[in-house]
Amino acid sequence: MAITIQEAIKKNILILDGAMGTMLQRYNFSEEDFRGERFKDFPHPLKGNNDLLSLTQPQAIRDVHAAYFEAGADIVETNTFSGTTIGMADYHMEDLVYELNYESAKLAREVADEFTAKNPEKPRFVAGSIGPTNRTASMSPDVNDPGYRAVTFDDLRIAYKQQAEALMDGGCDLLLVETIFDTLNAKAALFAIEEVKEERNLDIPIMVSGTITDASGRTLSGQTVEAFLISVSHIPLLSVGFNCALGADLLKPYLKTLAHNTSFNVSAHPNAGLPNAFGQYDETPEQTQAFIKEYLEDNLINIIGGCCGTTPDHIRLMAEVAKDYKPRVAPVIG
Repeated sequence: MAITIQEAIKKNILILDGAMGTMLQRYNFSEEDFRGERFKDFPHPLKGNNDLLSLTQPQAIRDVHAAYFEAGADIVETNTFSGTTIGMADYHMEDLVYELNYESAKLAREVADEFTAKNPEKPRFVAGSIGPTNRTASMSPDVNDPGYRAVTFDDLRIAYKQQAEALMDGGCDLLLVETIFDTLNAKAALFAIEEVKEERNLDIPIMVSGTITDASGRTLSGQTVEAFLISVSHIPLLSVGFNCALGADLLKPYLKTLAHNTSFNVSAHPNAGLPNAFGQYDETPEQTQAFIKEYLEDNLINIIGGCCGTTPDHIRLMAEVAKDYKPRVAPVIG
């Protein structure tokens, strides 16, 4: 019997992968590379559409997944951060959404299975990455019309449902609703996933990961850690956590609040520090490892990985230090 992620998370601190975008930047793909043969005559620019690379440069995506598994990751995320019709509208590629998600999940699944076959004692898992859309449902994009919304809850629900179905069809073990800056967006995603679970009569573990945008300790739509937690705790989650925006050191106080207030497992995948003036991330794997060690000593996490700027070297050092610690034991919440 294959080990499930629910069993694995009880035994060890699980390691999530690092940044996909950071690794893809190293390839320096041109407009032609993004297009590949299939889209060479597409009438709109495609450079920057990283999700498309699952179709046009699948070997690069495969290699990034493999590099993170080699570094010790237990879970890799699919290359589908912007994989909704809302996200793909920027590139006029709404029609491709199902295929993009399905193929991305399939690629990650194949690489995960190769690594599990080599070492069945360390099963590898695939998390379907469901990123935020570029539209907020909680706030108006128009400062002169506070009641205006650029998107409805229903628009979001339909878009996320299509993405979730494709990720599940492609073979994901779990779904990761991540980089949440607007909780209403995330609630639409969770609602859509619950719908799919009900229709298919199956359960799939869900990770939820919010984003504390700055030193105010709030999400972009204004929620504190506690408010965010209350907003997403109505459904059973595999884990709740934070990623992006901050490095591991600045994220720690918010993670602490979260860990002390939830009986769910807790995840974190911080950036490699804050970006410099050129948008690059300078925090070394050793520096990140030292911050993560503090998380471990304080019993804060069950899943740890990296976001912007992190590489397989960062993940390798996280995995090295994490194996000396037991997973966080959740407090009993009255």
